[in-house]
Amino acid sequence: MEQTKMQTFIGRIKQFISLNAVMCIAFLAALITVFFVPVDQEYKGYFDYKTLTCLFCVLAVVCALKNINFFYMLACKVVELFKNARMSIIALVYITFIGSMLIANDMALLTFLPLGYFVLTTTGKEKYMAFTFIMQNIAANLGGMLTPFGNPQNLYLYSKFQIPNLEFMSIMAPPFVVSIVLITMCCIVFVQPEPLMLPASKVELSPKKTVLYLLLFALAIVIVFRGIPYWIGLIVIPSVLIFVDRKALKMVDYGLLFTFVFFFIFAGNMARIEVVRNLFSGLLEKSTLLFGVLSCQFISNVPSAILLSQFTENYRDLLVAVNIGGVGTLISSLASLITFREYTKHNPKKTLYYIEMFSAFNFGFLIILTAFVMAV
Repeated sequence: MEQTKMQTFIGRIKQFISLNAVMCIAFLAALITVFFVPVDQEYKGYFDYKTLTCLFCVLAVVCALKNINFFYMLACKVVELFKNARMSIIALVYITFIGSMLIANDMALLTFLPLGYFVLTTTGKEKYMAFTFIMQNIAANLGGMLTPFGNPQNLYLYSKFQIPNLEFMSIMAPPFVVSIVLITMCCIVFVQPEPLMLPASKVELSPKKTVLYLLLFALAIVIVFRGIPYWIGLIVIPSVLIFVDRKALKMVDYGLLFTFVFFFIFAGNMARIEVVRNLFSGLLEKSTLLFGVLSCQFISNVPSAILLSQFTENYRDLLVAVNIGGVGTLISSLASLITFREYTKHNPKKTLYYIEMFSAFNFGFLIILTAFVMAV
């Protein structure tokens, strides 16, 4: 009996680690740095409370909208307008692209990847699933680059450097436009215009909840754009949802929030270690863009943004680097891990096939975008 309990306990730990791998790595990284920089009063200054609050508010409202099938219904209506595989997949990718601009890249994928699976399986077009998932992933990572709340790293850098709204969008507009062109070309070249029909959607929305949640979403966006103090959202949004939809609060990706917390500690401590500070400062002086892109491939774009921002004031190149650097390896973005997990859940025997295709498309995008940004 005791052995069975122990095996069950160990199994739960393994499951928790597999589902929260990046958070666990962030925790270990933070823990290691604590041995070099013991906990003191300066730790309080590590955390960007506005970023954490904005992220929580957006995630909570998005979960509430997802619970009433708002995004699912919206996407189905758009897809139903098209009658072939090519246009439907383009629609799915564009929905994810636009969704990442509004609800952040990871939430866009969690919302629209299941829709992609539904569309392809119900119409017998499973052969396009890997390609569609990969394009949705790339669209989520690159579509979110245009807005401060489109990607978590954007929200952090936007807040840390107090980047003006118009300047932020002007910095990201060129690679954003190139990304749209590349994604569209890939969909046209690699997907044939085969006939495709979707079953009629019977999803119905609750008018009252829809209006309420959209108002809360608007409040969250106003907070992101510094229209009102962030603490107002921290009070209003959870207070409303606790009465209307407690499930939404439970569904929030707290692992992502804690990942930020741990990386704030890691980055803050690294910045206080003189050898590390001198090394990173020197590398970033040579090329913030290239070193930023390279860093994303090994430690992901969110921790790269938090860590490298401690060593440079060149936020323009850093902002571009941690956005285009989100494509590349499987670990270059949290969103990529979400897509990988979703695909292998449905196709466990095609893991290697997916990784090969994922790498080919992602590194292709990475090379083209990096070359373009360096040229302009």
